[in-house]
Amino acid sequence: MRVRVPAHRSFLPALAAAVLLTVAGCGSGGESGASGGSGEAGTAAGSSPEAGSGEEPADGSGTDGGTEDGDANGPAEVPDAFRFTGQTLDGQKFDGAELAGKPTVLWFWAPWCPKCKAQGPETAKVAQEFEGKAHVVGVAGLDKPTAMKDFVSSAKVGGFPQLNDEPGALWRKFGVTEQSVYVVLDGKGETVFTGNLPAGEGLAGKVRELVG
Repeated sequence: MRVRVPAHRSFLPALAAAVLLTVAGCGSGGESGASGGSGEAGTAAGSSPEAGSGEEPADGSGTDGGTEDGDANGPAEVPDAFRFTGQTLDGQKFDGAELAGKPTVLWFWAPWCPKCKAQGPETAKVAQEFEGKAHVVGVAGLDKPTAMKDFVSSAKVGGFPQLNDEPGALWRKFGVTEQSVYVVLDGKGETVFTGNLPAGEGLAGKVRELVG
């Protein structure tokens, strides 16, 4: 018998072990402005610096490149929003510090979410249009890696980085509690938009405002 997967799941930020709750719906369809989503540590107790762990040295040491306003003494301090490490779905290490200095779109999705899949084409288009000027990074959660990889293939979003955040550390770090959410940050790591954009409509405009 085929088990029906609920249309929505959310992380419970208060739990350190990334416990998942199941609720109705798939994305709120709402949005908020610059609601500081990067203020929470988002690291589960006892977790190691793997996918979306959010663990970085407090002084920004160990990071290079991609930082803004570096000088002869070395790179500038990496903004808190970009202080995380992770792993892509193809097993490559990912350092959020590399995002600093350019506008960044973090796209939080789940493999079984139809709204997320509908956002795929436009998100991929934005990633291609602003390549070299802005970053677009997918953050997959609420399922297993196999399902995440199947989604990337079927939604044709393999042209930009896709992170495996099965533990939910990055979701908590940016205050995301449900799938189908975009978090748009400027080059300094300030959140300028958080919300759902049906089919990705309007995403290009938000990025264009930041790149000039």
